[in-house]
Amino acid sequence: MLSKVECPNDIKCMSYEELDQLAEEIRTFLIEKLSVTGGHLAPNLGVVELTLALHYLFDSPKDKIIWDVGHQSYVHKILTGRVAGFDTLRQFGGLGGFPKISESEHDIFETGHSSTSLSSAMGFALARDLRGEHHRVIAVIGDGALTGGIALEALNHIGHQGSKLIIILNDNKMSIAPNVGGMHNYLEKLRTTQGYLRAKKKFKDFTKKVPFGETIFSITQKIRDSLKYLVVEGILFEELGLTYLGPIDGHDITALVETLENADKVEGPVLVHVLTEKGKGYQPAELSPEVFHGIGKYDINSGELIQTGSTPSYTSVFGDTLVKIAEDQETIVAITAAMPAGTGLSKFQATYPNRFFDVGIAEQHAVTFAAGFALAGFVPVVAIYSTFLQRAFDQVLHDVARQNAHVVFAIDRAGIVGADGDTHHGVFDIAYLRSIPNLTIMMPKDERELQNMLYTAIKHIQGPVAVRYPRANGIGTPLSDEFEQIEVGTFETISKGEKVAILALGPMIELAKEAAAKLAESGIKPQIVNARFIKPLDEKYLMQLAADGLKVLTVEEGVEHGGFGSSILEFYALAELDVTVEIIGIADEFVTHGDTGVLRKHIGLTAEHIVNKVMDLIQRD
Repeated sequence: MLSKVECPNDIKCMSYEELDQLAEEIRTFLIEKLSVTGGHLAPNLGVVELTLALHYLFDSPKDKIIWDVGHQSYVHKILTGRVAGFDTLRQFGGLGGFPKISESEHDIFETGHSSTSLSSAMGFALARDLRGEHHRVIAVIGDGALTGGIALEALNHIGHQGSKLIIILNDNKMSIAPNVGGMHNYLEKLRTTQGYLRAKKKFKDFTKKVPFGETIFSITQKIRDSLKYLVVEGILFEELGLTYLGPIDGHDITALVETLENADKVEGPVLVHVLTEKGKGYQPAELSPEVFHGIGKYDINSGELIQTGSTPSYTSVFGDTLVKIAEDQETIVAITAAMPAGTGLSKFQATYPNRFFDVGIAEQHAVTFAAGFALAGFVPVVAIYSTFLQRAFDQVLHDVARQNAHVVFAIDRAGIVGADGDTHHGVFDIAYLRSIPNLTIMMPKDERELQNMLYTAIKHIQGPVAVRYPRANGIGTPLSDEFEQIEVGTFETISKGEKVAILALGPMIELAKEAAAKLAESGIKPQIVNARFIKPLDEKYLMQLAADGLKVLTVEEGVEHGGFGSSILEFYALAELDVTVEIIGIADEFVTHGDTGVLRKHIGLTAEHIVNKVMDLIQRD
């Protein structure tokens, strides 16, 4: 069946039995292809029937289908003519792992961060209404994404506005980790309570059969509402102004199509509650949906990951170190926004369950929550990916730094992250954080220095601290259970040199050392500096470089505008020192998806590029 599908129209003439067969073929296709490329397997296995039902009933791209987050859009891509591209999924120049407007007319809104679908769908719906058009707008959002503040803000507006809009609540009880919180508990009640819906239907059917039934039904609105509150606690969505349908089996195509047809008849906003199983159809993913949420290459038969690298990841070093430091300091608490495993906090969660807090997909809340904890005398460690901390910029500035609260930000995935692409690269945090007063920002050269930085941040700094580290395995530096304090605001000389000093951050230090080895062949010996403190800068060190007459080359895996290199330029300009400074970083662009090494070559973060820059600087004499 799959070979017959080149566009959504190809499935509209299929029977339900044929759609069921197609669903199984799609699952097999995804399991096979992603074992080679990696990707978001479990989320897509869970929405196969739902995606088929949407494209069976609605007419994309005339009808607008918007995928929240977008990592579950692989089936949508299959049905919209991109089967051939799956061999290049998430590779440089290949098919993206999220909706991309440049890929297809069926991708109408680019996503990557959660909780945005409702707001964008409302924009599309009101644009339709203002133009007097009549197409449908459908937003597909997960239950985990409903904890995001922007989603709740959008629900409030949608119910108030009353425009026709179909919301599909894809409820699999998970975001990446199992969901937590009041919204999760509320949806659990809806999953298990069918009494209200059955009673409502029976009452409607009864009033249709008796004289003056419509009048009776109108008079008994209050009775119906009383019944609603009696049988189901809350009815949050209907009270917000949405018609609620469900919950229904998200793997029953017949039920899905029939319910979506009913939803389409509703004049105002309607929410269809769909129950799905993350990882459905592949036992390893069903048993470990968190592992198979976003995964690398794996063995199809066993489901075992194909391991790359023998050294521990920076994420795991962070997690293990935090557990060790917390042994004798009971005021340390750990906070995550729905990613205990992804941020390395699972071990802390297991060791100190009463001091671990998963707030769900709610980064803004996580940060201000941490500020309250800090001002109450605790030391909260907030572990969030760089790209997601962007969502809480105001909270970092206003609620943490302004009050000089001792919150430690463990910024994971700092730098290029690879296949997830432009929505996930952590290349902006230096620029958006270094303008904030009171905030200390540092980045380690290796896993041992990460241990010491975390220790220093927790034990020896009073205000807010950000420790940023990459999505990578360490370089093999031996670890220790004995931690050392690092003097705040100090650079480290890796190797002495002359004429040019290369100030590098994190993984870029290894590139600088590689470049230095190549330059040595030409008799050139640059000074290699571990510029581990982004803020405050080591001003004494920078003044000495100027006194020694060295030119400066900065290397960072972050944006050049407002980044670390910019801070060096600013320092020398304000000091009125005539020092030549060149910056190697990421130009004013969004970096696409692909292998990290390929991307670094694409944007010029290579040892060869450093060699060329150093040679150019020397030749300017």
